[in-house]
Amino acid sequence: MATKTRRTWLPDEHGAWAMLTVPFLAGTLLAPRPGWAHALLFAAWLLGYVAVFHGRQWLRLHARGLRSAARHALPAVVFGAAFAVAGVPLAVLHPWLVPAALLAAPFVAVNTYFAWRGRERALRNGLAAVVPACGMLLVAAHLGGLGPAGSWPGGVACLLYFAGTVPYVKTMIRERNSRAYRAGSAAYHAAALAVAALLSPWLAIPFAAYLTRALTLPGRALRPPAVGALELACSTALLVTLPLSL
Repeated sequence: MATKTRRTWLPDEHGAWAMLTVPFLAGTLLAPRPGWAHALLFAAWLLGYVAVFHGRQWLRLHARGLRSAARHALPAVVFGAAFAVAGVPLAVLHPWLVPAALLAAPFVAVNTYFAWRGRERALRNGLAAVVPACGMLLVAAHLGGLGPAGSWPGGVACLLYFAGTVPYVKTMIRERNSRAYRAGSAAYHAAALAVAALLSPWLAIPFAAYLTRALTLPGRALRPPAVGALELACSTALLVTLPLSL
């Protein structure tokens, strides 16, 4: 019963949780003065994501006249209220967080549109979700006293990695038989390796591994849990490397 309740209230999207967590933690680790405000912002960030997730699911199902939409209403309200409890004090203490949040609004709007149309697995939708998630590295770093000049390379590195996971995961699951997706994913990862190496030679190490997986794993009979576990390892490698390389 507890497991069923947890699945009802918490999104079962492992890739999303990694994308939400790694850039934020990387920005916190890069910051010279991390503090309690980071814990509160992290809570607000995750609570806001879950609230928006349920809101989108309600919109998607309600647009199709499905009664199952109702089960997302209460979680959306509860998590939305919890987000306000955590977020409002932060906005009062750090007013710059408000315009920073507004910068994410266009990408949230894109994701909401694709949810309404029932096309949440679209490539453009996935890429749109990556941008504000990686932008949280800059937000967390700034909250800890590190300006954009010092944090933007980390944000770019996160963007390079997580944007690459969108086509790569498709080559492993939904587009496993698409040669176009495989070629596009491989070309992207080769370009990402070149850019990452310019940011820092240390970053070339994990990005070389990302390119290797994009070249060798599509077409192999890996089940989704194995694909997810590998991406967890890859995102952890990025989190460990960033503070050492920037």
